[in-house]
Amino acid sequence: MATDVRTNRDLMTREKTTRYVYKPSSTLPDPTPIPGVKFRWIATHILGQADPTNVSRKMRDGWEPVKASDHPELMLEGNAKGNVEIGGLMLCKNSEEQVRAMSEYYATQNQAQMDSVDNNFMRDSDPRMQKFADRKSTSTRGTSFGAGVK
Repeated sequence: MATDVRTNRDLMTREKTTRYVYKPSSTLPDPTPIPGVKFRWIATHILGQADPTNVSRKMRDGWEPVKASDHPELMLEGNAKGNVEIGGLMLCKNSEEQVRAMSEYYATQNQAQMDSVDNNFMRDSDPRMQKFADRKSTSTRGTSFGAGVK
């Protein structure tokens, strides 16, 4: 009877192979970050029709189109001289300070609207039947339950 000479599996080594993990590409590429600058994609066309009103409003808010020549990683074929534009969206940039100021403004507007809705809802609240009451319920266990008393 022949005996098979086998190596213990714990003693065997195998090269670690890295496995390719698929990650779908994003629809809109991210530009190379620049300190102090925020980027945003702005709609130039909606449902195939130009939307100059939206673009004009964003330009007045301080957003500037990003040139394709300034970001070669986003350069598309046939768009080397113009702005970075993909599928009706144009990449624009603005200073972080101005973006923060706009965010604070809209946060204040949002809070004022929420306060107004809350005040309007609560103004006809009657103390006899409040719309929001702190209701508390408690539950207790009996002394013999689970105490091991036979």
